[in-house]
Amino acid sequence: MTSRKLDTLWFLVVLVCVTALPATAQSFMVQCPTSTITHPVAANNDSEPAYAGPTYSGTTGYPAAPARVNGAIKCQQISGGDGFATMGDGTQTYMFSFGPLSGLANIANGLPGTEPPSVFNTVYAGPALLPGDPATTVDGGGTFSYNGAVGLAPETYTDASGNPVTAINGHVDPRPIEDVGVMNGNIPAPLMAIDEDDEFFLTLTNVGMIMRPDLFEQHTVHFHGYPNASAFYDGVPDASVAINIGGSFTYYYLAPDAGTYFWHCHITPPEHLQMGMVGQLYVRPRQNRVPVNGSLYAALQQQQLDPRTACNSATDILCSNPLPIPSNTVPRAATGKYAYNDGDGSTYYDVEYPLQIHGFDPSFHFVGMTFNPEQFTDMKDKYFLLNGRSYPDTVTPGPLETQTTDGANHFAQPLPSIINIPAGKKALLRISDLDVTEYQTLASLGIPMNVIAINAKLLRDQAGNNLNYNTNSITLAGGESIDVILDATDTTKYPSGSVFYLYTPNLDHLSNDAENFGGLMTEVRIN
Repeated sequence: MTSRKLDTLWFLVVLVCVTALPATAQSFMVQCPTSTITHPVAANNDSEPAYAGPTYSGTTGYPAAPARVNGAIKCQQISGGDGFATMGDGTQTYMFSFGPLSGLANIANGLPGTEPPSVFNTVYAGPALLPGDPATTVDGGGTFSYNGAVGLAPETYTDASGNPVTAINGHVDPRPIEDVGVMNGNIPAPLMAIDEDDEFFLTLTNVGMIMRPDLFEQHTVHFHGYPNASAFYDGVPDASVAINIGGSFTYYYLAPDAGTYFWHCHITPPEHLQMGMVGQLYVRPRQNRVPVNGSLYAALQQQQLDPRTACNSATDILCSNPLPIPSNTVPRAATGKYAYNDGDGSTYYDVEYPLQIHGFDPSFHFVGMTFNPEQFTDMKDKYFLLNGRSYPDTVTPGPLETQTTDGANHFAQPLPSIINIPAGKKALLRISDLDVTEYQTLASLGIPMNVIAINAKLLRDQAGNNLNYNTNSITLAGGESIDVILDATDTTKYPSGSVFYLYTPNLDHLSNDAENFGGLMTEVRIN
């Protein structure tokens, strides 16, 4: 009995020592394979082939050489930490937040930071990265074009024959990661965009919260409403994993049904969502890859042979892409894209804009920066934001910078929310809401909103009838998304140079706290 107790004691001591290692030594890594079982040829994984049928339809696993390859490989690296954002009234608000560690140049230009392996696995060759890059470099008068993984470094090892080999295998240098990731939180969190059938590798690196060194906060990534097949990568710590400070973890996703989703940290969600750990993700449909003048209806019929996307309208009331009425079908347009696999061109658009609605409680954020207990029961949003900005910052082009306690400028609010529609064209608004305390309403003055999908589900019944509708306002609760098309094809009604407004009719949401400006409003410009 004594021996057994001693064995148990030594096991606990060893376990505690092993568990403590991430706190004493950084273990940052990234992962972006150039090929996988379902994407075996590295040279083909940077582009999206036209969908020609299921990759595999059997029951015994994927073959060594799949007959068809769909989609590509995409990768992204993000940091979990903290930062500041500037509100429309000039107030600096402290955030728990995610920041970009790949796709830096694209994110600074309001684009998704999701990259193919050929870009992600590029080693940075410029001068040393500085806190605030790319804002620091741009402010200095230079240019910044790097979109690879921050800190990625070649590693030399000995192969089976004893020869030295230098390769990119996920090894990273923690110094540039800390320089770029610390105090570099974004609101919204870095934008992600993938295509159906993509394999998506997302690395989260926890750089710690510099303003709150007393907090040993873990972070996760949860894709809200996203049909993820594996609970291990779902980001709910009870059923998966959480990432400690000084550690990295790579999530894996196989891109499912097209639509607008969003993602957030699932550690104490009411706190981390309120503090700013929310971002947007959208999945582009297979239909975008149909050849010009090809039959959209036939392409959707082909998808019904794929077990992963088949839609039996007689038995599956939740199927996401029922066939339309055949008489409504049109060929693939020469330009533009589609929001969903509609089969009839009803979700066609020319330009797209992601709009993340969010709200801040300034008192909660101020207390979050101190060592006082946060008042969850009194939480109430008083700053209302579109893509992290309130009016008039919503119509400011380019990224907004905030100087933080490290003395450097950071692109804390990189995503503009002004809507520019080319004359005679259509715009897709991908609207999502991750408020903690409020419902949000957006109204469009002058241009009706055609609602085509709610919560990433195309509005269509199982008989093929379109249920999309026109309205002048939409209302979302926290945790909902909606896809809206603004149709400006009638140039007599919407001539070039026209300006319309997208705003909330909730007048108390048109202000920043006690100020008489700010809130949920932006401009729709026809140009």
